[in-house]
Amino acid sequence: MKGKVARVATVIVLLASLAINFLFFQKIQTLEEPYKVIEVLDGDTFVLSSNQSVRLGNFEAPELEYCGGKEAKERLSELILGQTVRLDIFTFDRFRRPVALVYLSNKLVNQTLMQEGLGRYEGTPSKERAMMKEAYDRAKEYKLGIFANCVSDQPDKSNCLIKGNIDRHYKIKTYHFPSCSEYNSVIVEKDLGENWFCSELAAEKAGYTKAKNCFGRKYTL
Repeated sequence: MKGKVARVATVIVLLASLAINFLFFQKIQTLEEPYKVIEVLDGDTFVLSSNQSVRLGNFEAPELEYCGGKEAKERLSELILGQTVRLDIFTFDRFRRPVALVYLSNKLVNQTLMQEGLGRYEGTPSKERAMMKEAYDRAKEYKLGIFANCVSDQPDKSNCLIKGNIDRHYKIKTYHFPSCSEYNSVIVEKDLGENWFCSELAAEKAGYTKAKNCFGRKYTL
C-alpha cells in the first residue's frame, strides 16, 4: 500500500513540475515579443509593460548605494525608459527573472553600457559574451566610467590609508593598512562596496575585520 501511495505521489509531483515548466517556457516565448519598458529599477534591471522584471545579461551594474550605481541607472533610463525593446533571453536568475540581451532597434543596450564603463562583465554563456568581454576590457583599459571614478589605489584623504576589501566569492570583508604585507596589491573598488577608512575602528564599524597578513599590527600615521 505504501509503495502505491509513493508512486502516486511521484506522478503528481512530476505532473506538477511539467505544468510549471510548460507555463514557464510559455512565458519565455511571450517575452521574445517586443515590449515597452515602463520602469528602470537600477543599472541592470527594468520592468516591461507586462509587469515582468528583466535583467541585462553579461553585465552587472553597481548597486544603487555604491559608487556608479545611480549613474548606471540614469544611463539605462536614458536608453530604454518608455521605449520598445526586443529581448534575446538566454537564462534566468535565482529569482526566475529573465536574463537577456536587450536590443533597441539594432543597438545592443548591454554593450552600450559596458562600453561606457558603467558596470562589470558577467560571463554566463550567451551569443554576445565575447563581445561583452571585449567591451569590458576596453573600458577598464581606458579607465572609463567606474574605472575612472570608483576604482583607486589612492586614498580620498591623505590621512585615511586603510583599504577595505571584499572577497567577491565569499563576501568576507577585511581591511589592510600600510604595514600589512599585501597592502600594495589591494585596490579599493567602490562600485563593489569597498571603501577607504581613517581608523581601524571606522573599518570595524563598517563590518570589516583586520586582514591576517597584518600580523597583529596596529594602524598608526
